[in-house]
This record gives sequence, structure tokens and C-alpha cells, in this order.
Amino acid sequence: MSDVTGYSRIQIVLHWVVAVLIILQFAFHEWISDAWDVIEKGGTADISVLVRAHIIGGILIFLLAAHRLRVRPKTGVPTPPKNEHKMLKMVANLTHWSFYALMFALPISGAAAWFGGIGKAADAHEILRGILLALVALHVLAALAHHFVLKTDVMARMLRADRG
Repeated sequence: MSDVTGYSRIQIVLHWVVAVLIILQFAFHEWISDAWDVIEKGGTADISVLVRAHIIGGILIFLLAAHRLRVRPKTGVPTPPKNEHKMLKMVANLTHWSFYALMFALPISGAAAWFGGIGKAADAHEILRGILLALVALHVLAALAHHFVLKTDVMARMLRADRG
């Protein structure tokens, strides 16, 4: 699908739903972290609505990421801007695939920690969380740089569908 110039409606919806879920995961992190600390000390944690929301959010991100990967070969993805430097194309590709890896690794490590009581999984989850935060920042800055500095249509591609 080399003639794809933009994202499909389903790709855009999945992108923004997952983006909102990831933001909510960061917002609900403190509650599940506090509950985990209580459990690690042998106590019984208060499993609040926000703790449940974090768990459900992780499951949804995992499932939606799997769906995104299923949709991707069918719909294709737009090619990078023609004049984009080879290094920027490589960084963009690495960043996008790293997002996919993290959208699987974070829910898996979180589930292993929460449901399996595996401390090392909780440690990995925290490390991966930091990497995800850095990638989100890079992603947002790159989109803004493409729009305002490089004057490409990269950001616009994720704001309006070019097909169903």
C-alpha cells in the first residue's frame, strides 16, 4: 500500500482512544502504586474505582494495540514526507514500533505484578513507564516540529481521515 497518503478513520480513532487511555493510566498511577505498596507490606489494599480503572485501562490498551496491529496491514500507513532526512525516518519508525512494544509490555508487566505478585514485574513496569513517558514527550514534540518547523502534513494526517 505504497500509495497511502493518510490514516484511515479506524486508525485515527484507535490512536486517540489509546492516547487518552495512556494519559489516564498516568493519572491513575498513584492510586495503584499506593495499593501495591500496602500489598507489598503484607496489608490489604483498598481496591478503589481508580485502581480498577488503571487495571481495566491497561487491559484495554493491550487489546486496542493488538487491534491496531491487525488493522495496520489492511489499511497501510502513510509514507514519511519525501524530503524528510533518513535519520528522522529511522527515529520515527523506531519510536512507533517502541510504542507498540510498550503497549504490550506495560500491561503484561502490570498484570504479572498485580495478579501474580511478582515484584520484579512491578520494577520492570516502573522502568517501562518512564520510557513510555519519554517516548510520549518525543512523539508530541516531533508532531509539533513537523507542523510548525518543517511545515509537513504529518500532524494533520492524524487529525483527519483520508478514507473510511
